[in-house]
Amino acid sequence: MKGIDPAVVADVLALLWFLGCWVGYSRYAKHRSATEVCLASVMHMYRREWMMQMMHRENRMADMSAISTLERNVSFFASSALVILAGVLTLLGYLDQAIVLFDDLPLAGEQTRLQWEAKVALLVVIFVYAFFKFTWSLRQVGFAAVLIGAAPNPGTADVAEEEIRQAAERVARVVSMAAHHFNFGLRSYYFALAVLAWMVSSWLFVAAAALVVFVLYRREFHSSALSTLMSSSPAMRRS
Repeated sequence: MKGIDPAVVADVLALLWFLGCWVGYSRYAKHRSATEVCLASVMHMYRREWMMQMMHRENRMADMSAISTLERNVSFFASSALVILAGVLTLLGYLDQAIVLFDDLPLAGEQTRLQWEAKVALLVVIFVYAFFKFTWSLRQVGFAAVLIGAAPNPGTADVAEEEIRQAAERVARVVSMAAHHFNFGLRSYYFALAVLAWMVSSWLFVAAAALVVFVLYRREFHSSALSTLMSSSPAMRRS
């Protein structure tokens, strides 16, 4: 179309590709994890086994310590998201220097200030999204700590085995939900790195988004860590 800058068209198409990669992979991973073995499904089995063991222990300090460790890890990433967000917002005040710096890089094309502002705005949105995911994960880890504290005592005679099993399943499910949102936050970091390639070139951005999807897929569905976890998973041993 006349009057439309080809660079702007390339940017729009690259952005649509990026969003398609992110949303498409998230939906694919969620759907496949419900039917096939992956890191999420195997770790949920381990959490169920952990909580079943916890239910038969009178002293649960080790379990609370493990939950506290998870809480600290999620809190670190939530704090990091805020720090990075502050840095990205600061970049808005130094766009002219950044444009000059990136113009000297190989493959870099000429870009307007408006294009740069849009790209920085995308980074802001990504890290705001990551912060909300991490903080919600943090709250769910706290919920899990409360459930462990409220878990029935194995020494109580009137506690049925089915009640113990259901309580263990509830805690495992809450911890898995926390891990799910934590994973979404981590994916945001991966895709934010792809956005850095957009500062150089739209086509490099397209390649970087595809590479992020490939890396995530390999790690979640075909990693050596997954093979090791599968070889000693509770469900595998019982089968």
